[in-house]
Amino acid sequence: MPKINKTKGQLEAEISEAVIQFEKEYMGRGPKEIRTFIFEDMVMIRMRGVLTPAEKQLAKVNNGDTGRMLIKQVRKELIEKGRTLIEAIIKDLLSIDPTSMHTDISTVTGEKVIVFSLSESFESAAEQHSVHQ
Repeated sequence: MPKINKTKGQLEAEISEAVIQFEKEYMGRGPKEIRTFIFEDMVMIRMRGVLTPAEKQLAKVNNGDTGRMLIKQVRKELIEKGRTLIEAIIKDLLSIDPTSMHTDISTVTGEKVIVFSLSESFESAAEQHSVHQ
């Protein structure tokens, strides 16, 4: 495997940019704000402002329970269909295999979180691949 000479912060920024691109191309629009955190054997991506105007309206209809459930269900199906693409982003940038992915979206705040568990800790992979922390 080639040596990666990037800081943890640079990799977090690159993951954020790649996820924005994924969200725009695959989900239809990108978040208004994104932050990525790499710690131990996890990557957490936190996005704000992910709901479309139509989803915001759907979440408000009547008391919103049915609309919120529909939004979560559709978003869950979409991310599952694109799972291999987003996992490839993590693997390509970190040179570590993701072992699982967990995601949720708040239809109240418009925040979405994706958490990846990794096959090894970032710190041990960094030592092996010359990544600077």
